[in-house]
Amino acid sequence: MCGIVGLFLKDKKLEPELGTMLTDMLVTMTDRGPDSAGIAIYGSDVDSKGKLTVQSDTPDVDFGNLAADLSAHVSGNVTSSQKDTHTVLEMQADQLATARSALKEIRPNVRVMSVGDTLEIYKEVGLPKDVAQRFEVAKMSGSHGIGHTRMATESAVTTMGAHPFNTGSDQCLVHNGSLSNHNSLRRRLRREGVHIETENDTEVGAAYLTWKMQNGSSLSEALESSLEDLDGFFTFVVGTKDGFGVVRDPIACKPAVMAETDQYVAFGSEYRALVNLPGIEDARVWEPEPATVYFWNH
Repeated sequence: MCGIVGLFLKDKKLEPELGTMLTDMLVTMTDRGPDSAGIAIYGSDVDSKGKLTVQSDTPDVDFGNLAADLSAHVSGNVTSSQKDTHTVLEMQADQLATARSALKEIRPNVRVMSVGDTLEIYKEVGLPKDVAQRFEVAKMSGSHGIGHTRMATESAVTTMGAHPFNTGSDQCLVHNGSLSNHNSLRRRLRREGVHIETENDTEVGAAYLTWKMQNGSSLSEALESSLEDLDGFFTFVVGTKDGFGVVRDPIACKPAVMAETDQYVAFGSEYRALVNLPGIEDARVWEPEPATVYFWNH
């Protein structure tokens, strides 16, 4: 079933409240996905700096001296900030690919959750409330973010099976639905050199959008193309460094609702995810149309 939430802030004064608002929205969707949860936060952009958010099932072992060990493999200093089973590694942006390759050698059990200039992804097995508390999501600030509560139906309940999925720099996706052609598309994308970690169909959807954008499409154009190239039923909420997009398949059998004010654009699988947002009583509220791309950017 799964639950999706998203929040794109137009008003910079709300940015310190992004984590608090997203947490409330996420927890409200618990009964749509109680087995795991994840959240993506687009925070501040530091000139020439990049981030790797990584996860370990044994953080006490893997994260000790990780920044120092990684610094020996990249040109420049690496700093780290740990939250539970995740840590954010910050370094020069042009060293992210080198650092990712080095991680496979020096910490083979560490898994990359996200790569980019501003994006951080935190996800784990467990109730959404517990996952949000573990990573102190309510304390996070940023310009926009998306979240997902998962009810696993097609694969095991694991950290890597949780959403969001990051397949391109500062790009991530959450999904409610099921893709029928994901196996053939996964093979095609891997031949094209797109990095795919899991067998989850949602990651294939994310990788498809990454591939389209790498070949010159805007996010809006990539979402339009997905309506032709992806078989199945789906609702996608996608984040990029400066944007936020939504698309539903032509049948639109999965629930979705949006709200917009002068301060924000919000998405929820159900309206109850939005009821505590400031000014919601005056918002324009609507159900996104089938096969229609919605996109906002800063």
